[in-house]
Amino acid sequence: MGLEYFNLDEFKCKCGCTRHLSKMDGEFLIDLDLARGIADIPFKITSGYRCPSYNLTIGGKPNSAHLKGRAADIYVRDGNHRFFILEALLQAGFRRIGIGPDFIHVDNDYTLPKPWVWDYYPKRGN
Repeated sequence: MGLEYFNLDEFKCKCGCTRHLSKMDGEFLIDLDLARGIADIPFKITSGYRCPSYNLTIGGKPNSAHLKGRAADIYVRDGNHRFFILEALLQAGFRRIGIGPDFIHVDNDYTLPKPWVWDYYPKRGN
C-alpha cells in the first residue's frame, strides 16, 4: 500500500508485537493519509493498532476500533494544531472523533455509532 505521509511502523502496537503489519485496515489508512495531506501539518500517531492484551492492559474498551486496525490517536500540541487536524479529518470523511487533552482519536469502525464526537475529559458535577 502506497501511503504518502505514513509508514506502517507508526501504527504498531505499543506492546512490541508485530501484528499491526497485517491488522491495520487499508481504507482507514488511505483516509487518514488523505486527512494528513489536507491538514498540511504532520500527524504524530501515539496509538494505532492494539493487540487484545495491550488494549486490556491500558484499560481500552473491549470493542475498541484500535483492535480492528480502524483507529489512531494523533498527538496535538495546542488549539491551533487541534483545529487543523479536526478540520482535515472531517473533510476526509471521518465521522467518529474523540477529543483528549493532548490527542485526537479518529476511527472508521462501521459497527460503532456515527456521526459521533466525544471527549476524554473528566466529567464535572453539576
